[in-house]
Amino acid sequence: MSILTSLARLRALKEGVAQPIATVRHCHLSARPMVFIPLKLSGEAAAPLAAMLGTDPAAPRLLVVPQPRNRDLRFAFAAELAGVLLPYVEGFLERTETVEKKNADPYERVLDAPQLLVPNRAGVAFTGLLGRSTRFRRSEGPYPVPAEVPLLGRWLTYFGERAAYPGSSLMMAASEELARHWASGQSGLEDANLAALLGWIAPPEGRTGAQAAEDAEDPLLWPPAGPVTDPGFDAEVLAPAIEEGSTERITEALRTQLEPTWRLMWQAVGLLGALPEGPSATARWEFDRGSFSAMAQQIAEGSPPQARRDGAVGAASRLARMERAQAAYDVQRAYDDPLVMAEYRLSGEAFAGEVVETDPDNVEGEGRSRKLRPLVHIKTDDPVRLPPGTALGTPGRRSQGAQLVSAGDGLVILKITKGMGRGRTPAPGTVPEPGERVCYTSLTDDFQGSPTLPERERTPWTHGGPPQDYVPNDDDAREEWE
Repeated sequence: MSILTSLARLRALKEGVAQPIATVRHCHLSARPMVFIPLKLSGEAAAPLAAMLGTDPAAPRLLVVPQPRNRDLRFAFAAELAGVLLPYVEGFLERTETVEKKNADPYERVLDAPQLLVPNRAGVAFTGLLGRSTRFRRSEGPYPVPAEVPLLGRWLTYFGERAAYPGSSLMMAASEELARHWASGQSGLEDANLAALLGWIAPPEGRTGAQAAEDAEDPLLWPPAGPVTDPGFDAEVLAPAIEEGSTERITEALRTQLEPTWRLMWQAVGLLGALPEGPSATARWEFDRGSFSAMAQQIAEGSPPQARRDGAVGAASRLARMERAQAAYDVQRAYDDPLVMAEYRLSGEAFAGEVVETDPDNVEGEGRSRKLRPLVHIKTDDPVRLPPGTALGTPGRRSQGAQLVSAGDGLVILKITKGMGRGRTPAPGTVPEPGERVCYTSLTDDFQGSPTLPERERTPWTHGGPPQDYVPNDDDAREEWE
């Protein structure tokens, strides 16, 4: 936990309401998200019990498995779930655009993409498990399932994997996104309780955040947001209803568990939607749309479902991509949001101040090596713990690059190294003017390139050698928990 977030938590505790720790929304929010609240049977790894989902707050769709241990009923539930989710997902494939990039073949990208919202990180994990338990199934042969079930499994697996990708908005956990924008007066672990967190952010009239969070601990008022249900409900309500075999009684019992979370989810959508979207979130959504388009193309071309695990080269490549995405996400959030940048100012990785003097015509070198390097003198009260020569960037001029010359006694001198135009004098507006308030940081997006990895066929023997080509078989659908 950062210093400012800790301070915001203390202030929330004192004032009785959560404190904002972001000025913009650091995720894309779809105009028509699919809220998905899954429940599973206690004691089972991937046995679905029920789900409430939909894109209209006034029209939730409730799906129920009357007997979760019955295989046929579970896959009937999966087929019904596919009947809701697949049309939603495939509806975004109708409108596309052609993307042309230098030194790359043009490709088609959807104009918009689906977005799944679940209550918490556990909901994301269960979605991935549900995808894994269905994507290898077959519609023919022994133990056939409806044809749409394996396709549903592939998409659920895809969304679960994208949820782990830093900065992606294709599938999000509401509690995580809220905690990224507000600091409550409780611990991070307690923030996973959606009702408690929303109680801090928007407490009912006449109640403090602490009181609202205490109310959220009562499962009779606020049932768990899933995928695990309350043990008392399981023993006193659900188990007798399943034993009785009354589908109507089971359905109504599960509706009482899901409807409160359904209301909380749309409250979370409203709170996040009230924040302006950060500029970088829009750019990251373009990558999400590209990823979604690529997945749809793979399915259309008849490629096999995602393998159980990556090979050595594939795993290393995935890890490198995610590390770069996390680094880029951290930089983008700081550049978009002065509250996030304040964290780095406290740590000495960034500083803000007033420009007191400039030398826009300063040059280095002679002859052909002569380069324009304007100097900027900045007065700051921030601690600057960066050595001379550190590369710097600035949110105010994102294409600009600079280098720290010296720092001491509240005065920082830096030289601008790029983003000034190609003339002998700086382009207008590229050099800060005296009296201007600026912020510079060592956080930049000049990351090292991806590591050079061998081709899949050249996987070294130390990592298992070249993996065999994946061929779907009946064993794929078997799981240890079954």
